[in-house]
Amino acid sequence: MGKLENKVAIVTGASSGMGKEIAKLFAQEGASVIAIARRAEKLQEVIDQITAEGGRALAVSGDVSKEEDVRNAVRTAVEQYGRLDIVVNNAGLMDRMGGVAVVDDQLWNSIIDVNLTGPMRMMRAAIPVFLDQGGGVFVTVASIGGLHGCRAGAAYTASKHGVIGLAKNVGHMYAKKGIRSNIIAPGGVNTDITSNLQIDPEGGALCGAGLVTNPRMGEADEIARVALFLASDDSSFVNGATLVADSGWSAY
Repeated sequence: MGKLENKVAIVTGASSGMGKEIAKLFAQEGASVIAIARRAEKLQEVIDQITAEGGRALAVSGDVSKEEDVRNAVRTAVEQYGRLDIVVNNAGLMDRMGGVAVVDDQLWNSIIDVNLTGPMRMMRAAIPVFLDQGGGVFVTVASIGGLHGCRAGAAYTASKHGVIGLAKNVGHMYAKKGIRSNIIAPGGVNTDITSNLQIDPEGGALCGAGLVTNPRMGEADEIARVALFLASDDSSFVNGATLVADSGWSAY
C-alpha cells in the first residue's frame, strides 16, 4: 500500500519541473491527483503518463492568480473524488534578478500574485473542505530565496519570504483543527523556471555570486520525495516547519 492510499491531492504548477514530479510520485503512492497548470497541453501529457502507469489523475487547466480557477480545482476534487486531503502549492514564477530600483509594478504584481497570493487563494478555498473532514495537509514549495536576501531579485525574494510566513501562520492557526501546513525551501534545482527570462545583468551577477558555494544542483524528483514525506502520515508531528532541501548550500 502506498503512503497516500485513498488520499486526494491537488498539485499546482503540475505541467513541468517539481510539480510534475510531485504529481507523478503522489499518484504512484496511491493518491488521486488533481493537477492544475496554465499550459493545458503539457499538463495533459503529465496526466497521460500517470494514467498509463495505472494512476488516477485529472487535469484542470487554470491559473492560481485567478480565484475561479482555484475554486474550480477544489470543486473538481470534491465532485470527482469525494474529498480533498492534500494541497501542494507549487506554482511559481521567477523574476529577472533585478534590484528593487528596476522592478516595475507589472513584474512585482505578477510575481506576488502567483507566488504569494496564489497559495493564499488555494488555502482559503481548501480550508473549509479540510474543516468539514476533520483535517488536511498543505505543502508549500518556497525557496531558500525565502530565507536569504539575494538568491534572486527583489520581487521573487519578497514573495518567498511572504509565502513562508503565510504557511507558518496557517499551520499554527489551524493546528487544533487537524490541519498541517509545512514548507519546502529548495536550493538550486534543475527546472525550466528561468527559461525565456531576460536576466538583469547587474542583479544576475550579484545573485549568482554565491553559486560557487553550492555543492550541487538538485533534481525535481528529489524535491518530490520531500513533498511526499510532508504530505504523508510519516510527518504527522511536523507542522509549521520549513524543510530546507539544498544539498547543504545554505549551511555554508
